[in-house]
Amino acid sequence: MHLSHDPEAPAAEQITFDDFLKADIRIGTIIAAEEFPEARKPSYKLRIDFGPAIGEKKSCAQIAANYNLDELVGRQVAAVVNFPPRQIGPAMSEVLTLGFADQSGDVVLFAPDVKVPDGSRLF
Repeated sequence: MHLSHDPEAPAAEQITFDDFLKADIRIGTIIAAEEFPEARKPSYKLRIDFGPAIGEKKSCAQIAANYNLDELVGRQVAAVVNFPPRQIGPAMSEVLTLGFADQSGDVVLFAPDVKVPDGSRLF
């Protein structure tokens, strides 16, 4: 399956509601962010707090084009928390932080309009 970032791409093939529920998408608050110079695209290493049930997780996110490190700590983000960990160069990414491509193809983070409890699940 190839995912396109092209806004003109047709919708993906239909899935069932049960398929959707398999993806555990939660809100967490970024508690630490640092440079990730070893990444191929401008990226940061994030530590995100998903509340007491899930705890803190690490993520490698290609968001350096649109965000400065100093504006990330304290920001809420959405992430898939039930993918297996993935090695990204020398770092381990435990969750997939979610975003959308802007007009330049750079990532814009996906987050709620208002603060919600860390660990809240998308439904």
